[in-house]
Amino acid sequence: MLDFEEELKKFRPSPEIDQVEDTVYNNNLSDVSDLMDEMLKGIKEHQ
Repeated sequence: MLDFEEELKKFRPSPEIDQVEDTVYNNNLSDVSDLMDEMLKGIKEHQ
């Protein structure tokens, strides 16, 4: 049977995950709602 407390003591996070998190958090990424807002602004400007 697994001893979860013991397994947690052995846990070491992957350095690649830290790099990915830093990249994602440091970039201003647009989501779908941001894209929709920009599309609607463009439509309103052309009317």
